[in-house]
Amino acid sequence: MAKELAIVLNNGSINAAVATALAAQRYRPVMLHAVTAAADTDGRETPSRARVAFEQQVASFKPYREHVLEMPFLSLLTAAGGPKPAAAVADLRQQVPVGPQMLALLPLLAAAGRFAAHYQANAIYLGLRVGGAVDELAQATELVQIWTELLQLPCALPELEFVAPLLELEPWQVVDLGFQVNAPLERTWSCGADGGEPCWACRGCRTREAAFQQAGKPDPLRGVRKG
Repeated sequence: MAKELAIVLNNGSINAAVATALAAQRYRPVMLHAVTAAADTDGRETPSRARVAFEQQVASFKPYREHVLEMPFLSLLTAAGGPKPAAAVADLRQQVPVGPQMLALLPLLAAAGRFAAHYQANAIYLGLRVGGAVDELAQATELVQIWTELLQLPCALPELEFVAPLLELEPWQVVDLGFQVNAPLERTWSCGADGGEPCWACRGCRTREAAFQQAGKPDPLRGVRKG
């Protein structure tokens, strides 16, 4: 019997790879990736490393479908001092308060809901992580439930739910879980720069390095770099 479908928001990060691997255990994933820069949307320049990581993960997971969503307006909001897009905040690179993460995710959640209705999917997976802080975790859990109820009741999608399997985990726990579910961690990008290799100096790289060290696991990107 064929698996049912799940929409998976994937930005090329470690969180995204692990969330996609978890979704694939139960569903056939439909992977969505949002791009905000002209380099990714007009096809005239080199795609961002996050976009490349997404495409590499697509090759690894072989989803039912994959879609790249062009959302250049998000970069305009960031330039104007608004919240950073979910591609930057919903991964291991940085920890921000719950509110800005939720606000940044709203355009993606709306798009995911529309795709879920089109594919008659049963779930929408996202790699949102807030850690074990009690107040933030309670707030994020409540908001995920509100999103689910919004789709189930007013939008007449009674079987659909948002799933945030990494919500209460710390970065090292995400890495550890990634090894357990065979997520393609070598096909992820955490660096704040957009070069051919991670810089290993920015906050994103330092957070990634600390997560692998605390998990007691080798970072496959370090192996690639040394090889």
